Amino acid sequence: SLARPKLQRRMAIFAKIKKVRLYNVADLIIPTIPIGIALGRIGNFINSELYGRITDSKFCMIFPADPENCRYPSQLIEFLLEGVILFIMIYLLRNKIKSPGTLSWLFLLGYSVFRFISEFFREPDAQIGYLMGGMTLGQIFSILIMAVAAAGIKYSRAKHDSSI
Repeated sequence: SLARPKLQRRMAIFAKIKKVRLYNVADLIIPTIPIGIALGRIGNFINSELYGRITDSKFCMIFPADPENCRYPSQLIEFLLEGVILFIMIYLLRNKIKSPGTLSWLFLLGYSVFRFISEFFREPDAQIGYLMGGMTLGQIFSILIMAVAAAGIKYSRAKHDSSI
């Protein structure tokens, strides 16, 4: 999204003006992000966008854009995983984590894990399809983000622990 770089710049400017760490600002707003993701996925469901793979499972729906096939309601799966469950996890952890930045990295790790899982139910982009080992591009990116987030958690905790 085009708004993200602007938001990041504004957060950086705010942190500089207020003389607080950018990680502290990020950790403060991170618990709200899953709510936005959840609302977006509900919008996708209402608009019949980003629907799931064809299935004969009892957990399927007929979408107006494809009335001949029963598909996973992947938007609702993403709503639950990336929205509701991730929000609960981050909300419960927000006061327990003392290392600045760790909550933000945990959000990114949780999001990428849940996105990897939800990709099993989501229809891959027609122009890309399945890639290495039958994975989608979303799953490959999720693996990369998991690695970056794990390194970020390790860095944040090591930096905080060494400054005590």
